[in-house]
Amino acid sequence: MGFLKRLKDSQRSDIPESWTPISKIADLNQVDEASQEKPVMLFKHSVTCGISSGAKYRLESDWENLSLDLPCFYLDLLSHRDVSNAIAERYKVVHQSPQILIISGGKSIYDTSHHNISVGDINSVVERLA
Repeated sequence: MGFLKRLKDSQRSDIPESWTPISKIADLNQVDEASQEKPVMLFKHSVTCGISSGAKYRLESDWENLSLDLPCFYLDLLSHRDVSNAIAERYKVVHQSPQILIISGGKSIYDTSHHNISVGDINSVVERLA
C-alpha cells in the first residue's frame, strides 16, 4: 500500500463520528434533502494539505461551541475530485480547499475557505436563519 493511500485512509477514518462522509455525486442528493429540514454544513478537505488539516483541526477543536445542531457532510476531495467538481457546479461556488459551504433549501447560502473557516462565523450564518 502506498504512502498517500495510507495517509488518505487514516485521514478519512479520522473524522468526527457525527460527520457524514460523501463519496459519490449522488450523495449530494442526501445533502440537498437534509438541507430542506435545516441548514447543513459541507466540509471539503484535502488530506495532504497543511492548511486544510489546520482548518479541520480548528473546526473539530471548537465544535462543542457550535450553537445549533448542524449536520455536517465531509468530502475527501482528493479521492473524489468528481464530487468536488459537482459541488462547485451544483452550488455555484468557486472550488477552494479547504472549503465550508452552508446549504439550506438545496442552495449554498454561505461559503468560505482556508483560514477564514471558523465555528464562530458558521454560528453567525446559521443563527441568522433560525
